[in-house]
Amino acid sequence: RLGLERADTAEKALTVIVDLLEKYGQGGNCMESHMAFTYHNSFLIADRKEAWVLETSGKYWAAEKVEGGVRNISNQLSITTKIDKEHPELKEYAKSKGWWDGKKEFDFAATYSYVNTARMTTSRGRYCEGYKLLNKHKGSITSEIMMEILRDKESGINMEGGFMTTGSMVSVLPQQPNLPCIHFFTGTPDPSR
Repeated sequence: RLGLERADTAEKALTVIVDLLEKYGQGGNCMESHMAFTYHNSFLIADRKEAWVLETSGKYWAAEKVEGGVRNISNQLSITTKIDKEHPELKEYAKSKGWWDGKKEFDFAATYSYVNTARMTTSRGRYCEGYKLLNKHKGSITSEIMMEILRDKESGINMEGGFMTTGSMVSVLPQQPNLPCIHFFTGTPDPSR
């Protein structure tokens, strides 16, 4: 929200977010119940001209500029070796923890999480299922198709049960500056409604 408020481009919003992360860190409970559940945040940041994926681990972060095609995030790190911007101490911190030897190619998701990055797009899970659904419609995604993807319960994208999807958003950002941007938000916790 602060990135939207303080920046007029996607790249500037990324800078706002990482500056706030550096100054304040992140944390806090992600559930209203008494159970302590926290995780690190990921962001899709887009404007009319460009899009970025920003993923965090504590105060450390990596950002990937989306150059084309489709891209999704879903409760796991997904930026691997294509890192366009990064925390200035990202690699040194990983070396100091023994997570990366400094010799092989640096892979953010593999280094900062327990995910096997070779299996991210093939194993059943929200990230993989989102990846499949987006690629199925690659080149012809409309706001209606995006809404259908976000309503999909079988894939786990629209979660129900112990953890529920609390809302979804679809934005249409035409490249032509004379056309308005349109944003759709769910009005209930369940996007299928």
